[in-house]
Amino acid sequence: MFPFTSLSFTTRSPTSPDQETTITLEDAELQVALQYSETDGLKPLVDWLYGLQELNHDRKTGEGWRITPGCGSQDLIYKAVQCMVNPGDAVLVESPVYGGVIPMFASLHCEQIEVETDAHGIRSSSLRKILEGWAKGKPKPKVLYTVPPQYGCNPTGMTATTDRRKEVIELAREHNFIILEDDPYFYVYYGEAPRHPSYFQLELEEPEVGRVVRFDSVSKILSAGIRIGFASGPTVILNAIDQLTSTSNLQVPSLTQVMIYRLLSSWGYDGFAAHVKRVAEFYKAKRDVFERGMRKHLTGLAEWDSPEAGMFFWFKLLLTDDADLSHQGDSEDVIRTRAFENGVLAVPGTAFIPNGGKTPYVRASFSLIGEDEIDTALQRIRDAILQERAARKAAVV
Repeated sequence: MFPFTSLSFTTRSPTSPDQETTITLEDAELQVALQYSETDGLKPLVDWLYGLQELNHDRKTGEGWRITPGCGSQDLIYKAVQCMVNPGDAVLVESPVYGGVIPMFASLHCEQIEVETDAHGIRSSSLRKILEGWAKGKPKPKVLYTVPPQYGCNPTGMTATTDRRKEVIELAREHNFIILEDDPYFYVYYGEAPRHPSYFQLELEEPEVGRVVRFDSVSKILSAGIRIGFASGPTVILNAIDQLTSTSNLQVPSLTQVMIYRLLSSWGYDGFAAHVKRVAEFYKAKRDVFERGMRKHLTGLAEWDSPEAGMFFWFKLLLTDDADLSHQGDSEDVIRTRAFENGVLAVPGTAFIPNGGKTPYVRASFSLIGEDEIDTALQRIRDAILQERAARKAAVV
């Protein structure tokens, strides 16, 4: 009694963008797409993703891990947290961190222990100090959340080095916690250096595997609205996520799974690689335009490291002429008030601090706006900084 009788969609070629192909679902495929399916995912799609993880992370089946899809990686992260963390638990969270997870832990009244980061990723010395100084009798954290340990961290854009990652994995084994590796920008890498191996790959070098749950997404490379991500990790944890899915939303929609599978299988792994390369080059060009604008308008008024992936700049506002750059104040009022009134929407850094607090940093996205708009926006941010500087000088006088 379903009213849909056929479905077809047109896609661009991954190697020749001007060439388009129409994909039509056969009757049997349409029947699958319109019905309920397995909670643990459509088997042809999941099998394709196993091959993808072997190509990119050198992980093979039979190593005690499996894959499960979700309605975007956010859905899977939320379910992993619900499965692994009890109300009131202490959790390790890199700082700054993706703002979307802060409410997850807050809703469970967790103690969010902030682990310091820098341009090279999580500072393992900070993590070690936290764990070795842990109060006796107090349960240690079960999880460390990091986004991403690979490339293009949201919000900072940092790239964690291989040595740092290895040290974190060693600490995970030594202090018995799971690494939640959220890596939605893995396929939007446009740096020149070879890729660093992921936590998911690096744990193969350890005496045991099973310390990493990895979250991938197709939102940034195929479609955000199609809502498909996938988790890879220890079977026992993935089974728990599936049990939660079966009692909440039953499954990832069959229709979008079938559509994505038909697209990916028509491309093959080489075609997929060509597509994500083109996506990365697109964002690299936008990054370069944004950074030229920053050099033009914000030199001497802000500091930043150029991101190698993703679609964000994380920059520090220099709100005073104080030579001590550690006393640059807070970006909150400048961004939410002065910049917003000037017609610019950016996110003050405090939104990415797990426990809140002042910070001079700001996150700005360069994914949607064009070159003229970028120039205008950065000019307006410059004006906002200068207004704040003038107000501070007047207050001192």
